[in-house]
Amino acid sequence: MAPLFSRVAVLGTGLIGGSFALAARRVLSGSAERARFVGWDKPSVLERALALGVIDEARAELPEALAGADLVYIALPVGLAIERLPEIARHAAEQALVTDACSTKRALCAAAESHFSQPVRFLGGHPMAGSEVSGIDGADASLFQDAKYALVAGGADGAPGQEIARIQQSDARIAKFVRLIEAIGARPIWIDAATHDRAAAFVSHLPQLVSIALAGVTREATDQTGLPLTLAGRGLRDALRLAGSPYSVWRDIVLTNTDNLDMALDRLSQAIEHLRAHLRQRELEEEFSAANDVYKLLHNLR
Repeated sequence: MAPLFSRVAVLGTGLIGGSFALAARRVLSGSAERARFVGWDKPSVLERALALGVIDEARAELPEALAGADLVYIALPVGLAIERLPEIARHAAEQALVTDACSTKRALCAAAESHFSQPVRFLGGHPMAGSEVSGIDGADASLFQDAKYALVAGGADGAPGQEIARIQQSDARIAKFVRLIEAIGARPIWIDAATHDRAAAFVSHLPQLVSIALAGVTREATDQTGLPLTLAGRGLRDALRLAGSPYSVWRDIVLTNTDNLDMALDRLSQAIEHLRAHLRQRELEEEFSAANDVYKLLHNLR
């Protein structure tokens, strides 16, 4: 049986790109003709990706990496992805499906809409999966297991819900990619770019900034004896897990979703002020109860 895709170009072989390659390799290796994976990244990263068996080939030049690929997976910082889109559009094979894994979608999908047209097809994407550990050494074939995977088609404005089935059926490449991400354990969710960015601001980007802020407050409160940090238990460790993420990963995310993050931070500030105002009035039971409900709902959604 022919594979879903025969040649996959992974542009950016870090945590997400490397994990996708490992996961997709498991699925595509079951075909009679095994798919080949080619990587494009910094030389040192490509060398490591080859050593770990993440990719079969390494290419220093982008056109060489794109040559003959029927699936192009962009796992670059969103700013670099936007910068490289014109070159990708010029050199991608006619039969290729080009998709991305960037954490914000409006700016990138708008850029893609201006550079891509048939026969090369672009599909926006964002796997809601990750780790505070970045880089190829953190790549994990099971990273996408049970993770939501946002899919955006139709440019920056996305597509109405009733058109999703038509979009998926209109192009066999998209249908095959949906089958692939389901096969690696992810759950596709069709969404428009603007809605995605607003939702991601609350469920992904705000938690990251809160963790950074909490780390900063804790650091400033820690004295020469190491307290209070040395007294910390699992609660603080859980809350600060995201604080291990490097700024290089988050810089472009913040810059391309500033309006939504500003709104989310404003609402968080109001919530904190509300808690402060009621600290001495024994009136926080309602807030705790509501938080408990959200916690339960989140775990039931897994």
